[in-house]
Amino acid sequence: MKRVVVLISGAGRNLQALVDAERDGRLPRCLAGVISSRADAAGLQRASAAGLPAQVITPGVFADRAAFDAALVRQIDAWRADWVVLAGFMRILTPGFTAHYAGRLLNIHPSLLPRHPGLRTHAAVRAAGDTQHGATVHFVTEALDGGPRIIQGALMVRPEDTDETLAERVMVDVEQRIYPQAVAWAVNGRLAVQGAHVAALDGQALHQPLSLDDLEAGF
Repeated sequence: MKRVVVLISGAGRNLQALVDAERDGRLPRCLAGVISSRADAAGLQRASAAGLPAQVITPGVFADRAAFDAALVRQIDAWRADWVVLAGFMRILTPGFTAHYAGRLLNIHPSLLPRHPGLRTHAAVRAAGDTQHGATVHFVTEALDGGPRIIQGALMVRPEDTDETLAERVMVDVEQRIYPQAVAWAVNGRLAVQGAHVAALDGQALHQPLSLDDLEAGF
């Protein structure tokens, strides 16, 4: 059985979506541990409630990013992770870290990449006057939010939307659906990277990311 370690920094709502998917059988039993970059992250309570081992590794106690990432690697590898899943992990990872887990490191980003990489995406969508918004699951490379895209979910931006309402709608209607699906594909051996720049599902290159229409029953 494949083993997944989840990295968080905050509320852990995508972690909870994975826990729920594992509990109801949509996701095989695979969650092996949780690492938080913050000791006060509410997601740690979710990990505890799910019976998952959890560790706090805070960057402030390390001399530099490389030393912090090395500590992450030691814990992840101690848990024998096959896949590493970033779920609101608010740290930029070093090239050494992304290379160590190349092809088995996933992230979910709250925008329709390649539009709006980085932070404050909901505000960026409104400022740009975009009619659509959403989230993207992608493989992680050293390029910030630039790895091969796997699946996106989109929704229409409403005139009355605020940053907060957009964030909530994207989380509930998109993120918590597409991330468990992508992780299920990964641990079931169906997801990979072809070459350096293209994700593949069941051996078929994804030159464009999949969509909500490609979700399997239950997701």
